[in-house]
Amino acid sequence: MSANLSLLFYLKRRNSEKTGLVPVYLRITVDGERSELATGHKCELEKWSNVSGKMMGSKENVREFNARLEELQRKIHTIADRLEKEEEIITAEGLKMAYLGKTTSHRMILEVFGEHNRKAKVLVGKDFAPGTIERYETSLKHTRKFIQSKYRVDDLSVSRINHAFIAEYEFYLRSVRGCGNNTTVKYLNNFKKITRICLGNGWMTRDPFINHKLRTKIVDRGFLNEQELKRMAEHVFEVQRLNTVRDIFLFSCYTGLAYVDVHKLRRQELVIGHDGALWVQTKRQKTNTPSKIPLLLPAKQLLNKYKDHPVCETTGKVFPVSSNQKMNAYLKEIADLCKIDKTLTYHIARHTFATTVTLLNGIPIESVSKMLGHTNIKTTQHYAKILDVKVGADMAALVDKPLQIDPSSPL
Repeated sequence: MSANLSLLFYLKRRNSEKTGLVPVYLRITVDGERSELATGHKCELEKWSNVSGKMMGSKENVREFNARLEELQRKIHTIADRLEKEEEIITAEGLKMAYLGKTTSHRMILEVFGEHNRKAKVLVGKDFAPGTIERYETSLKHTRKFIQSKYRVDDLSVSRINHAFIAEYEFYLRSVRGCGNNTTVKYLNNFKKITRICLGNGWMTRDPFINHKLRTKIVDRGFLNEQELKRMAEHVFEVQRLNTVRDIFLFSCYTGLAYVDVHKLRRQELVIGHDGALWVQTKRQKTNTPSKIPLLLPAKQLLNKYKDHPVCETTGKVFPVSSNQKMNAYLKEIADLCKIDKTLTYHIARHTFATTVTLLNGIPIESVSKMLGHTNIKTTQHYAKILDVKVGADMAALVDKPLQIDPSSPL
């Protein structure tokens, strides 16, 4: 048998039991992991042998007692042999549950994953964003290809999903699929949700992610500095479509809205705030969290340019936004023409708002986090960590000042 299985009968003597009959338990150990099973039998303490794990003596009642224990051993070994033939993962807890008849009907991991995705699609616009569904579908595709590659089968029983499976799947994502660290962690977290469903339904007896650490790495987030932003804003393109794409991109730089949120932004989401100023009040599609942003003068000037645009008048949207693929392609042209040596994306625009437009101008990080619609301020703090120029500006006031140090104070 591939699993290292050992069985040991022992008396489980409680502190309150000084004399009399003591319950007999079976300790099941598989590859160092233990589970204990009550046998339903009891034995007098002085008649039990710890060495042999049996009752001592040669009388008929002793032989019958030990025979019942040996029969229990044979049943456990029979279950283990059956599981091995079925190519199931053998665990101590799994053997115990199988003996007690508490195993559920076989569920297949890809079947559970697919069922989750089908239900999630029904809830698009309520509990899930379309982008989230797309990521789950991609995760399912990677999981299916990994199982086919590693196990040569089309699906796998949930009982076979253990720590070794997770480790091999992570290696597959990093090596065969060529995923970076953070992408790998995202796919594994998607899969972790499926294993939680299995655990919650009792289809799995042990969490395969126990002792498996998933850590994302903080990525330096690119952004446009003040000079690059100014150069782009002042450039006049010969082709009108580039001017339009540039304007929409700049609006994201001045508001922090992601591409999908600018794309769906409607005129009724431009409202007069409590301060009498013009605000954007919308919800982020990614997290469904409110995003309320007072509009800066450059942003309002961009709005005025498109108030009479025929597409906007027809659709009720604020800007005539093309597909993300087209916008990104045009942004490459814009970067070349404006001599900006950065890959322009709407992530860059959002980061520019968080850094150059707000944090570098003294806006508190709590306010920036709220305008960005972040659900956790730690996400916003990632932007602040890269602002060396802000640190320099904050320290500039002290550079030419003599420090007031009390010579009597300890260093």
